[in-house]
Parts: sequence; C-alpha cells; structure tokens
Amino acid sequence: MTTSIYNITKKGERKNIEFKERLNKDYHLQKDRKQRLASQMKYRMERGDGEAIYFIGVDDNGNLIGLSEKEIEESLFVLKSVAEEINSIILKVEKYPGDNGDIARVSIGKNNGFKRAHILVGVAGHVDHGKSTLVGTLTTGNLDNGSGRTRIFLDLQKHEIERGLSADLSFAIYGFYNNEAIRIKNPLNKKNKAKLVEDCNRLICFVDTVGHEPWLRTTIRGIVGQKLDYGLVTIAADHGPTHITREHLGIILAMDLPVIVAITKIDMVNGEKLKENKEKVFDLLKMVGKVPFMIKNREDAEFVAQNDNPHLVPIINVSSTTGEGLNLFDGLFSNLKIHNNAEESLKPFMMYIDKIYSVVGAGVVVSGTIRQGKVKKGDKLLLGPAGIGKYIDVRAKSIEMHHCKKDYAEAGDVVGISIKGVDMDNIKRGMILCDYNYDKSSVREFEAEVTILVHPTTIKEGYECITHIETISETVAFEPLDKEYLSAGDTGKVRMRFKYRPYNIKESQKIIFREGRSKGIGSITRIIG
Repeated sequence: MTTSIYNITKKGERKNIEFKERLNKDYHLQKDRKQRLASQMKYRMERGDGEAIYFIGVDDNGNLIGLSEKEIEESLFVLKSVAEEINSIILKVEKYPGDNGDIARVSIGKNNGFKRAHILVGVAGHVDHGKSTLVGTLTTGNLDNGSGRTRIFLDLQKHEIERGLSADLSFAIYGFYNNEAIRIKNPLNKKNKAKLVEDCNRLICFVDTVGHEPWLRTTIRGIVGQKLDYGLVTIAADHGPTHITREHLGIILAMDLPVIVAITKIDMVNGEKLKENKEKVFDLLKMVGKVPFMIKNREDAEFVAQNDNPHLVPIINVSSTTGEGLNLFDGLFSNLKIHNNAEESLKPFMMYIDKIYSVVGAGVVVSGTIRQGKVKKGDKLLLGPAGIGKYIDVRAKSIEMHHCKKDYAEAGDVVGISIKGVDMDNIKRGMILCDYNYDKSSVREFEAEVTILVHPTTIKEGYECITHIETISETVAFEPLDKEYLSAGDTGKVRMRFKYRPYNIKESQKIIFREGRSKGIGSITRIIG
C-alpha cells in the first residue's frame, strides 16, 4: 500500500501542492478562515501556472491517512466554496487508497468564463413534420419560406439538401443571456457559433434526428446516445400523429426524458382541422400516462417550465412560416429546469464516442456528450475498449464546443476533442474516452430486464438483433433466462452477448433493441464479463 504522498504526485507539480488532512464546513467556511484558505489557494495557483493541487486525507508530513467517503465529500464541498471566492472551480478529482480510507487529489483552476446552463433537446417526429425547419427558425430567427429554407442550415449533405430529407444527426444552438434570446446570424459560420457560446449564460443545443423510417437507427442514436435533457416531438397540424410519431415518442419515454410537443405547420390548416389533430395529440399523450398542457402565452410557458412536473407535457402550436408560437418556445426554453447533477462533474471523466473525424490542423477528433467528470486540454486519457478489450493511451490536444475553443469541458457538454496517440482507423463509435481513474471494463455478456414491444413470433435462445446502449449499436445474441421464450408484450430476464466486440457498459443503463419491425426496451441488471 502507498504510504507517502510523494509516490502519487506528478513530476513538476510539488510547487503548487497543498496537503489537507480534512476540511470541515462548520469550521473552515467561517469568514476569516475561508478568506485565509482563498489566499492560500490563490498563491498555489500562481505557483502552478494557474492550477493548484490539493491532497485531501494527507497529514503535513505527506503521510496518507485516508478519509471516509462522507468526509471526502465534505472536504470537496469546502474546496468548491473556497474556489468560488477567487473565480475558480474544481477541474478534476482523483482517488487513491490510504491507510484508513481514500485520498483525494483535487485539481483546481480558473473558471472558463461564467457558468453556463447547457440544455440538450432531442428533436424527433415523422418525416416532413417540420423538425429541421422549426430548429432552423428558432436558432436563426429567420422565418421559413414554406419550402424549408431554414432547414438548409441543418441538412449539410448534398443528398439531404436535394431531397429535403435529413439523413444524419445535426446539431444547432441558440441561447439566452439573462432571459433574452440570442440567435445565430449565420449557422454555417464557425466564428458566429463560437461567439454565441461565449455570449450566452443559457445554451440550448438541439440534436435534430431523422424522421424517415429507414433511418430509425440514426434516430435512436440521437435519442439514446446524447445524454439529452428533454425530448421535443414535432407533429404536423395537417397530418396529426402517425406510427412514426408513436415510435419516436416511445423511444423518448423509454429513456425517461421529459417530453415537449410542437404542433407545426398551423398556417396550413383551418381551425377545425387544427382542433381535430390537437385532440389526437391529447389522446396519444393520455394513452401513455401523460397530462397534455396547451401553452397559450408566455405566462403558461414559464409556469410549466418552472413546475418541472414529469407527467406534464407542454404543447405549443407553431408556424415556422408566420412565426406564430416561436416566442412561446423562447419563454419555455429560457425557464426550463436543468436536470444535470452537479456532482457528475466531480466524478472521473468519461465520454461515449459518437463521431470520428480527421481535421486539418487538429488531426484525429472524436465528438460526443460528456457523461461525467471534466476534461482539460493536455490531459492523459484512455480510449477503448479496442477489439480485444484493451485501452489505448491518448492525450487531449484541444477541446471545442460548437467551434468555441475551451480549456476544459464538463458533464453535459457536447464537445469535439482532438486526441493524439491513435490512428483514426482504430477508433469506433461506441468506444469511450475516459480518465485513468474511470472503471475501464470490457464487457461481452450481460443480463437485462426487457420488454418486447413488437415481435411477430417468439424470441428464443440464439435470437439476434441490433441493440442500442448510449452510442453503441451492435448485434447482440439473446438467451431468455426465466422463460423458454418471449413474445410481444412479455417482460423477462435475458442474457445478452455482443457478437463482434466488447464495450464499456454499466448496470442500470437503458437499452433499445430492434430487428426489422421487432422492437423492445429494457435496462442492464448485471454485468457478466
């Protein structure tokens, strides 16, 4: 067992180290003591070129005493409070075993500007029900011409523009500064996006999915793999809910996401048709145990946002052509509660990889939504599991969030991270990028509790389907455990095995599986290995 702190310090960092056996909030947060701690922290940061390292659970001689989990959490609370006094934050927490508990290595650095509320909204709905057009109009403030002019800001592939159909996930942003909406002048201009990120203290990031049925796999990836805060379902006023609407709503509900509904294209129907399809929307929501709430003014929008009732579904009538209803979305998004747990940022860093790029000047870039922890530019990280379950040493060269360069990013941020130490061909969607202290497991088999939603026959041992977990999309073989077979409507325990490669997964993660028109949902109950 390690008994001296000097065995776990890093080369060149001792000039900015501070040892603390324990920090007590009732004692150390008294005004005079808090000020002395703040001055001490500021001095250590100056000595460490902007970074201070605190070891908690260590005596003045560098011996590893160790603390209980509760004592470490209290000490972290004190450090966080002191750091805020000098406009700094906790960047990373690493834990090591001590003689009588754990030791915490805490990295503290300057705040990267003011704290932003970053809310991720997944947008789903039937093809041609106005998803991309609504997002384009909301983020730019430009009204549509009735032919999808604002959609072009999200459909970037040549075939998407020509056909008017989205074929991959798109990301779009707008935001608020003190409840005043800030929109992007030119979504295709990277500098415009970066400036918007810098100017907003509340950022709304839309993950625009795909409405065309053959690309359901991509839609599931957008809803399951992005750590969303809310799901927005668009339903055209001239068509009403469809089987795709029900499918997308079901996926959002399976992820336990709060739901928002937009009834789009209200300029294309008369009052009677709008009322008819509104009733169909109400009936659909009631059928899945939700309470429809029609937003008619800004006061309604603010009320339902601040109420934060998971059973209440706000519904907004909107036209991207006339602009009716757009201000109601501003009222809703500017007040939505943030469900991100602040404690997630204190855990070891981990991000599921969604996309892989090769960028001129940056090299290999991986993007995704940070699940937990913080990552700093220059951090040594691990990438994996690779083919046989191993992890690869890499380094974070640079970090960007919507083209805005960042010194660090944290849980809930959608980022691109340029990494060094691996070829692009060795990276696959579904891998993780993580801190050395994260649980680096490689899993081929696991058990899950599943519900079969749609299946024409029976599911027996050997059945194979595509299973989605986070950004993972992999063929999995089934083995029912408590029944000989499963049929549509059944719930049961199954053993599942990834067919081609291992992944890093954990108990309680949600899963969605499909094969043809067969579909089911569930959650992981036990990791086998």
